[in-house]
Amino acid sequence: MNGITINIDPVIVNLGGFALRWYSLTFGGGILLAILLTMREARRRNLDTSKVSNIALWAVIGGLVGARLFHVVDRLDYYLANPQFILAIHQGGLAIWGGLITGGLVALFVARREGLPVAQLADATVIGLIVGQMMGRVGCIINGDAYGGPTGMPWGFVYVNPGAMIPEALKGIPTHPYPVYEVLWDLALLGLLLLLRRRPLPGGLLFLTYVAGYALGRFSLTFVRQEAVWFWGLQEAQVIALIALVLAAAGAFYLLRSRFTGKERRQPVMVHEP
Repeated sequence: MNGITINIDPVIVNLGGFALRWYSLTFGGGILLAILLTMREARRRNLDTSKVSNIALWAVIGGLVGARLFHVVDRLDYYLANPQFILAIHQGGLAIWGGLITGGLVALFVARREGLPVAQLADATVIGLIVGQMMGRVGCIINGDAYGGPTGMPWGFVYVNPGAMIPEALKGIPTHPYPVYEVLWDLALLGLLLLLRRRPLPGGLLFLTYVAGYALGRFSLTFVRQEAVWFWGLQEAQVIALIALVLAAAGAFYLLRSRFTGKERRQPVMVHEP
């Protein structure tokens, strides 16, 4: 049988009633790395790092709530039948779009209260966000909770471990390695963002580029996944991706138009180029 066998137990060790999972480790590491990179960018942009760290803390809390909520809504039938697992966030099941939306709204609210320039703060987060997402997807590879549909390609993942979260109907057969596809897309997007961050862009445009780039990739790659269809044959992640893509494109058009018409707002000078 073609494919790459994944026979790794998602649980690293059981300590009494607590299970340390690879997913929790990589997801937590992704959050930490995202915060560290954001703080580095904040210093480079002359933003108040004490305020940025406070915003990051609240954004993480809001993002976790939203990420879980969106995941539960996407698989509502399962969680209605198994309500005891709704809060089992340590086992996996976090929707990136939910985290970005709610975490972003919380960050926006706190940033305005702290008096920080929202556009510059948003631009400071993009490198950390995309790197953190890639790290989190590594945990999904082991966990089996971001699975693709069956495939005859030789790089398909074959989950055989009893603890993998992939549905029983897909265990033992090659499936599209969706997390790998997304990591590769995110890696290409990271290269673009690193290139653009050195250019004198209008404040907020780097963040909108990140949103549009991720949305485009997520919409395209989700066709190989098997989640609940909302409408028009599209899954939850694809519907949100289309909305995000339209909003990001409209925002980018506004910023670029403002620059060419001389209405762009002045932003703090960036220093300390690494």
